[in-house]
Amino acid sequence: MRSFENKVAAITGAGSGIGRALAVELGRQKCNVALSDVNEEGLLETVGLLRGLGVEVTSEPVDVANREAVHAWADQVVDEHGKVNLIFNNAGVALASTVDGMSYGDFEWLMGVNFWGVVYGTKAFLPYLKASADGHIINLSSVFGLAGIPSQSAYNSAKFAVRGFTESLRQELDMMSCGVSASSVHPGGIKTGIARSSRIDPSVRDLGISDTDSRERFEKTFITGADTAARAILDGVRRNQRRILVGPDARVFDWVVRLLPSAYQRITIGYSKFSAK
Repeated sequence: MRSFENKVAAITGAGSGIGRALAVELGRQKCNVALSDVNEEGLLETVGLLRGLGVEVTSEPVDVANREAVHAWADQVVDEHGKVNLIFNNAGVALASTVDGMSYGDFEWLMGVNFWGVVYGTKAFLPYLKASADGHIINLSSVFGLAGIPSQSAYNSAKFAVRGFTESLRQELDMMSCGVSASSVHPGGIKTGIARSSRIDPSVRDLGISDTDSRERFEKTFITGADTAARAILDGVRRNQRRILVGPDARVFDWVVRLLPSAYQRITIGYSKFSAK
């Protein structure tokens, strides 16, 4: 897919952050967009940013953890736009907790959005992407889909799963030669609101991590803007990359894990202790 002009892209989590930046950048490139988010106010703000760009914009409040809602939205997108060429499974939430301190409810909440939301979005849109004969599935993993991090077992679980799911999917699509491709996206620290809206369990104190100011500390490690991230992702889609690394920290993570596939864990322990001070 060398150009997004006159294509139709569906984006989850479009009410803020990377999802909003993707919507605006695609609109500038004359791509029609169908947007969804659980945050209706944020969704409307994104729609407003697309006014005057000369593209067709539709929006729908959707909880990606609800399978029926995602499938209904996919049907609606095609009804309203006539086709769909890209699905960006971008919606995500964050949770910090130790494994023994984490509730099943919090774990299921995160997996419902970060993993099952990707699965539902992929399966709901895939038949329509095949029908277009010019489609691409873009699933948001993370650098935490490359390396395990203390206090992030749930997030790691979801993002590693997204990576494996997407890599398997990509191989199947290549074997089918059906005109559809897939990419796994691994952003580093992106300047979005995900940390501010994260859940933090008091059990992180056992790791020397504060459960009161850790959101602010974590946000200080975000070095890449959402607009920059969106452009990097779209460039990766145009080049049909299997794995799209976003930000210099993502490239460092990838390099360290390749070089030190087990020993990197000692590095993350040391860094976690240092950053918690």
